[in-house]
Amino acid sequence: MDTVVPLDAATAAHGAKAAGLGALRRAGLPVPVGVVVPASLEGVDLRAAVDGALDALGRHAPLAVRSSATDEDGPTVSAAGQYETVLGVTGAGDVVAAVLACRASAAGPRVTAYRAATTGAPAAGTPAPEVAVVVQRLVDARAAGVLFTGGGRTVVEASWGLGESVVRGAVDPDRWTVADGRVVERRTGTKRTRVDRSPAGVAAREVPGADRGRPCLDEATVLHVAALGDQVASLRGGPQDVEWAVDDDGAVWLLQARPVTAALPPDRGERDPGGPLAPRSPRDRADDGRAVLRGTGASGGRASGPARVVRGPDEFGTVRPGDVLVCCGTDPAWTPLFGVVAAVVTETGGLLSHAAIVARELRLPAVLGVAGATDALRDAGSLAVDGDAGTVVVAAPA
Repeated sequence: MDTVVPLDAATAAHGAKAAGLGALRRAGLPVPVGVVVPASLEGVDLRAAVDGALDALGRHAPLAVRSSATDEDGPTVSAAGQYETVLGVTGAGDVVAAVLACRASAAGPRVTAYRAATTGAPAAGTPAPEVAVVVQRLVDARAAGVLFTGGGRTVVEASWGLGESVVRGAVDPDRWTVADGRVVERRTGTKRTRVDRSPAGVAAREVPGADRGRPCLDEATVLHVAALGDQVASLRGGPQDVEWAVDDDGAVWLLQARPVTAALPPDRGERDPGGPLAPRSPRDRADDGRAVLRGTGASGGRASGPARVVRGPDEFGTVRPGDVLVCCGTDPAWTPLFGVVAAVVTETGGLLSHAAIVARELRLPAVLGVAGATDALRDAGSLAVDGDAGTVVVAAPA
């Protein structure tokens, strides 16, 4: 029968995510130990194979369970955040449940909507892809995030705790740009919340006030993270999108690597020659007196449309084609709206969040990290969004 295989032995038959991590481990890069559960393994055989795998991973060790579907982490479509990920899992029964949740997400609304938007495949009637599942030791992260290589620079975004805060766009992260072995740009985010392992798996909590405006990485760690990203890009033969974590001992671990599917907008980060950063002014006025809000230009292009403030999934039904979606943040459950709206504006999130990646793939203008956007734009009427400049202009009153 089919059975789990060590991550080191993963191949393309196990999906691009598992294959990429296996290649990194074989190259000696710091990837947590893990196994791959093949898509064909089911029923009692699945339970028995998972139970046996825990002898190597640890009977009571916290684990990370991630999909490795045949249509994710590709060169043109990432499916970033569309499949299920379950963190902080312990015990065979819960691992099996997490594996099944990852597989089931292939037929879920966000995967089918994403597939329709990126490939033109109809949301209904298209067979779901096969989903192998990666099970690894969870890194209890002091800080974590994402890096992008390419274009002569490496952009690093990070926040306190597990990387879920960064990839889900739940925080305004710290950001550094590294070129020629040195930090050339940096911006310190607010980082109001963090995600950590808990008895129930993972949980979000407030970041203490003193840590919110303090960089979560020192410069030496930033340069080390960027250097690992360069090694991954060299090994994989092109620009890479890499998720990583720093543990309590200061060791850096690589958690995922996939091709960059859409280039970042031109670098407009704040220059920092060594002194303190000047705060970014979130609001301004155009020459004609119209209000201008500023954030991070996460996906290029320009679009205009009626402001549609949405505070949660229960308000998705209010969104109309051509609206400008204005919200606090966009976890993966929100991305089906990306095929409907003209542009996206959020209060939190960075360049490397899953929402930003998907927006760039869909060529959807997006400005993230606009402080107070949901209140400031509730009665704004029409908005003009510039995803290159990172601006939102109130084009006409309601």
